[in-house]
Amino acid sequence: MSVRVGVIAAVFAAFTWSLNFLAPFFIADYSLADLAVARFIVSGVVGSIIVLMLRDECLGLSVRDWVVAAALGFIGYVGYFIVVMISAVFAGPVVPPAFLGLVPVILAIVGNSYNNERSWARLAMPLLLALAGLFLVNVSSIMSAGEGGWTSEKMGGACVAVMAVLLWTWFGIANQKALAKRPGVNSWIWTSMMMIGGSVQAIVFIPVGLSLDLFRFGRHDPYSVYALFHLYAPAITLALVASIAGAWAWTVASRRLPITLAGQLLTMEMVFATCFGLLVHKTFPTIFEVCGLAVLLFGVIKAISAFDKMEADKNISGGRRRVEV
Repeated sequence: MSVRVGVIAAVFAAFTWSLNFLAPFFIADYSLADLAVARFIVSGVVGSIIVLMLRDECLGLSVRDWVVAAALGFIGYVGYFIVVMISAVFAGPVVPPAFLGLVPVILAIVGNSYNNERSWARLAMPLLLALAGLFLVNVSSIMSAGEGGWTSEKMGGACVAVMAVLLWTWFGIANQKALAKRPGVNSWIWTSMMMIGGSVQAIVFIPVGLSLDLFRFGRHDPYSVYALFHLYAPAITLALVASIAGAWAWTVASRRLPITLAGQLLTMEMVFATCFGLLVHKTFPTIFEVCGLAVLLFGVIKAISAFDKMEADKNISGGRRRVEV
């Protein structure tokens, strides 16, 4: 039952995070920096409310716990978003998603290398399917990004995108390790602690963003209907669904699944994001996208199947040892 809950939580987290790819279609003349700061501030406010509601469970938290949560909030959310934004500025909007799709595969490989949780032989097929599916889904983007040649700016943006992949991989491993050391901390509280830390960091980022002319908030009346629909509504939606609910679901998944399986389940983010993109553009998928989505789904099924088989083998071997004793 615990594993099933973890799988559902990981897929739900992937669904919520796929909404990030829809944001550019709704913010009109506002920038991603406007959306990010508004979103993380709202997330911090909601996180503070949750902590106040569960304040009796926070009494045992140490300063170190808050510092670790804030650091993870930066690595996995605020800092990650800033790096992705920098990548998009230099390489354009197409390159970052193509690279970020590799996060589930890299996370699974690094996680298994770090924890030695599962047999590489049984992980090979799901990982290869994930790579093949990601390539097929992104092949059109990769080809369009290469038009006009890979300039130094595009190469720089691609390198920054790789940094983003490494950053979130670091977050996935570090967050699971931190949770393992704090089994008694409520998942909602841990999520809220990360969001509170992230909101403070977002506020600190405002002067930096202003110096780089990343914001467009001042160009529109902050009390207008335009601001409500194109900034506040998307920010609140992402804060509640992608930040709070998504981070909570990932915390639940991290506690119930090995990082190798949880990481592979994140490939569903690309499946959801591609479907949302097709709906927004009102287009049919290309043959590459259809094949890529099918391969990704098959890879997820194989990943869950491989995990079940390894768990069954572990239970059988455990039973044999008990019989021998």
